[in-house]
Amino acid sequence: MSWIKPNFLWMMYRSGWASKEGQEHILAVRLKRSFLDEVLVASVASTFSASHHASHEKWQDAVVQSDVRLQWDPDHDPNGRCLERRAVQLGLRGETLRRFGQNELLSIEDITPFVIEQREYLKEGFKGLQTPSEQIYRPHSNTAALAVGIDL
Repeated sequence: MSWIKPNFLWMMYRSGWASKEGQEHILAVRLKRSFLDEVLVASVASTFSASHHASHEKWQDAVVQSDVRLQWDPDHDPNGRCLERRAVQLGLRGETLRRFGQNELLSIEDITPFVIEQREYLKEGFKGLQTPSEQIYRPHSNTAALAVGIDL
């Protein structure tokens, strides 16, 4: 399984600003919007929710059958402290992962030098720190929004 982590500060928390072993490179990936909405529709949450599945067993079956795992985690500030808002992660496998890697990517950019430069600003109390501008993702598809609990 490979994970899409679309929130910059969550990724910085997870990778230690590109300093943790095995996470020393940060890639910015651009996807087709239609593919992302399709991934959201196909997603199955990592934890059971009675509002989405009739039983724990049906949820387990859905997890096994789905190529997409959805996980909501706390977002983080630049120092790594948890925030109230949540950050989504999408785990891809099977045919969805193949399509992601072969057909649906628009671009991949290695932003590691930028991340390392910004990491230095953490030592100075954030003076000069820059992060990408982010906004709440609003799926074009109502089905996608409902699948992951996003209000339109």
